[in-house]
Amino acid sequence: MKKLLFLATMLLLFGAVNAQDKVYSGNSTNYSDCLYTISGDKIYKGNSTNYSDCKFTLDGNKVYSGNSTNYSDCLFTISGDKMYKGNSTNYSDCLYTISNGKIYKANSTNYSDCLLTIDGKKVYQGNSTNYSDCLATFVGILKYSIVAVLIGPY
Repeated sequence: MKKLLFLATMLLLFGAVNAQDKVYSGNSTNYSDCLYTISGDKIYKGNSTNYSDCKFTLDGNKVYSGNSTNYSDCLFTISGDKMYKGNSTNYSDCLYTISNGKIYKANSTNYSDCLLTIDGKKVYQGNSTNYSDCLATFVGILKYSIVAVLIGPY
């Protein structure tokens, strides 16, 4: 009984430690179509979680390049429903506005400025939710700001 309890505990711990979110190309969830793996505060290229494959590091409301958290390596700052360039939160440095499942260009929420639409675990181009306009499929926890970082046309 003790061995069974130990095994169950180890499986739960191992499963929690290795929980990963994935981003796949288009409507696919095939291994070969994996664009990114999100593990902890790191976003890796493809199915890898190797140090050298780290594309972004998330720290608080900042997104950094690679494994860095240096001030000079900050790519984006997230504040409220806006995403800004670098360490800035100035109006003129706003790259995206996130509102009602949509990601808009700069400070706009106009229909014509919609870059991406999020519906369920799918990300679509523009205002569309057509099957053919699906850019990515998420498996795991979906954060709108992460969608903007990974798929946005910055």
